[in-house]
Amino acid sequence: MDLKLNNKTVFITGSTGGIGFATAKLFLQEGATVFINGRYQHSVDKAVEKLVTQFPKGNICGIPADFSKKESVSALIKQLPTIDILINNVGIYKGTSFYEMPDEEWTEQFEVNVMSGVRLSRQLLPKMMDKNWGRIIFISSECATLVPEDLIAYSMTKTAMLAVSRGLAQMTKGTNVTVNTVIPGSTLSEGAEKFLSDVAEKESKSTAQVEAEFFTNVRTSSLLQRFASVEEVANTIVYLSSPLAAATNGAAIKVDGGSMGGIL
Repeated sequence: MDLKLNNKTVFITGSTGGIGFATAKLFLQEGATVFINGRYQHSVDKAVEKLVTQFPKGNICGIPADFSKKESVSALIKQLPTIDILINNVGIYKGTSFYEMPDEEWTEQFEVNVMSGVRLSRQLLPKMMDKNWGRIIFISSECATLVPEDLIAYSMTKTAMLAVSRGLAQMTKGTNVTVNTVIPGSTLSEGAEKFLSDVAEKESKSTAQVEAEFFTNVRTSSLLQRFASVEEVANTIVYLSSPLAAATNGAAIKVDGGSMGGIL
């Protein structure tokens, strides 16, 4: 399917690995110009090198930024060209007891996970409105409603994204600009792969056995009963970014394998 993205310029935060990197690859397959991002120059350079190898004719650039620092975000924005599609994907988390997590870690997660999208959208949305075309997508998480006890701060940020996204969408009424949220469930990113391998080694089990037990004992609400691939999540992100998804605005689209429940 031609998603009509070959003349679009995309910026994806937190895209040197995981869902962000998979999304970058799909955009390049569709002919878009892609700007990727990571915290460090060396990780950005490595990711760009991988993409250039796979897409030698692709238009690929990388810009580092530390989203916990306002001045770093300001410097990033100055380096960006006109952006048609913004994917607010960057995110950090730390599994910690509610009683032990200090204020500073709550603030850092909010700065990176929420304010990164706020600051970028504040700069890029007006330009999209002027052109009367654009896409902004926030990448939330099933934790927005499941709220694991050791991820309360992270879950709070992922819930906040839903409100920011919906509010921005309402500002686009009657235009060809859309703002949506994609909500992945448990996804087989590099971090999840390491988690599975570490537990497997510690407990002398196969990674397949550890994955099965995770869904039997922890993520029991999942209907998929496996980790989604990063490509499965990226497919939804790229479609919603395309002109073909023009009728979807202000929505929260689940790619959660049914873990969040409900009929909406």
